[in-house]
Amino acid sequence: MQLDKVVTYHKALADPTRIRMLILLAGGELNGGELAERLSVTPATITHHAAKLREASLINERRDKNTIYFSLNHYFIKNSAAATEELIYRGAEGGETMEEKNEAMRASVIRNFFTAEGRLKSIPSQLKKKLIALEHMVSRLEKGRSYSEKEINAFIKQYHEDFATLRRELIMHQYMFREKEIYELNPRELWTRWEALS
Repeated sequence: MQLDKVVTYHKALADPTRIRMLILLAGGELNGGELAERLSVTPATITHHAAKLREASLINERRDKNTIYFSLNHYFIKNSAAATEELIYRGAEGGETMEEKNEAMRASVIRNFFTAEGRLKSIPSQLKKKLIALEHMVSRLEKGRSYSEKEINAFIKQYHEDFATLRRELIMHQYMFREKEIYELNPRELWTRWEALS
């Protein structure tokens, strides 16, 4: 985990309202209005704090028409303390930095799970490796472009025949947003972060 990301993570936690939002979201997904009501603050205050939490990858957002729902990014929250500890002590212990380890991990997964032609040999069962494979695939999609379901299926089939499973994984892990059979690439900040997994 890079230094700036560690700092962003701890800054996001350094506010009572944001901590209270996270505690409420631990009970399940809530929309902005529900959070504002439970915390006795304005919706604008929730929007402000949600932006800080999203920037630190502590929460995920899901749109449903005009309503935005928030949920915890469990992977990142559960692994950030360990990542911070590793960052602090790595200089004393020597060895590879976290960035070097992540790059080696990414290269290893791409080498082992993709053919020379770029096809996915099999869908990784381990979550971290699966997320690396998904990220590798969606990096070939255009930002800001709307795709029909037929186009997304054809795109996925370039990599693997099981387009239905992979399409579902792309939505579930926030790589893509779907509304009325139209698919768009989410901003990278919303993607489930494999780097945060142990």
